[in-house]
Amino acid sequence: MLDGATTALLRTILEEVCESVPPCDAGVRAYVASKILEAATRGETRPDLLRQIGREALSKAPTMWRYT
Repeated sequence: MLDGATTALLRTILEEVCESVPPCDAGVRAYVASKILEAATRGETRPDLLRQIGREALSKAPTMWRYT
């Protein structure tokens, strides 16, 4: 289980990495969050590396076509 400080750090990093992701793309945000969380549960707490992991996840996030 992650402590409060680590959880706050992960939320901040997620917001930074996903600042350009529209709120309607919750799936993309969830994917990025899961990759950041996986790294943190393995013991990674360095903000610079967590940001890098988040950016890599964002670039690989699955997307869906929208027909409107």
